[in-house]
Amino acid sequence: MRVASIQLRSGTDIDANIRQASELVRKAADDGAELIVTPEMTHILQRSPKRLFANIQPQDNDPGVTTFSQLASELGVHLLIGSLAIKTADERAANRSFLFGPDGKIITTYDKIHLFDVNVSRAETWRESNIYDKGTHAVLADINEFKLGLSICYDLRFPHLYRHYGQSGAHILTIPAAFTRPTGQAHWESLLRARAIETGSYVIAAAQGGEHEDGRATWGHSMIINPWGDIIAHLDHDEPGIISADISIEEVEAVRRKIPAWQSEVDFKL
Repeated sequence: MRVASIQLRSGTDIDANIRQASELVRKAADDGAELIVTPEMTHILQRSPKRLFANIQPQDNDPGVTTFSQLASELGVHLLIGSLAIKTADERAANRSFLFGPDGKIITTYDKIHLFDVNVSRAETWRESNIYDKGTHAVLADINEFKLGLSICYDLRFPHLYRHYGQSGAHILTIPAAFTRPTGQAHWESLLRARAIETGSYVIAAAQGGEHEDGRATWGHSMIINPWGDIIAHLDHDEPGIISADISIEEVEAVRRKIPAWQSEVDFKL
């Protein structure tokens, strides 16, 4: 199966972000991609809670859900929108991935489990839990003969989630993100390769990159990584763009036969 990862620089204008993402999705489909992944917060990056809630909608009214559903159907592809900010109450939201099938229907959704509540530096502090409700469960989905394990951004730092996916038969791990520049430069590649190696799975990491309208800076460097941990496609910058690669279940099975550590379960007693 041919897969594609899309890198964006989403701003505060939802309609403009949807147009940019749609254009790149079309280009990826023209290149033969059957599964296309976009980054976290594909249709808006807005640090101000007041402005965010003035713009986002419940799922049934969200313009991104409508547009990307139609786009998946038109192109006949599986389209994973890394995440959209979906209003769940007056001042609460979900950071939610959407997997659309080639018929445009929603196959499944995933709400980010691990929220980014950190102090990156004296000048950069994040409290996603002030806005978003965390997800409660892992999500696996079938795409043709492949099994897909869904996650979002900060989830990357929690290997037990990916171990669960590997032991549940996932062949592909999707990690859409908006990594900050300091954490991305320090840890992005190392963590992505570790998740691939320890589970024997492909990793498709679609990132936000560059200086955004809301003042944040993200790392970019979208990647596709094979089950041995090799980077097989890479955007070595923070500009919007597309990477593609061909993947196979046979490669997953071959790696897992060589090193079956991903399936071992040990009950440690301290």
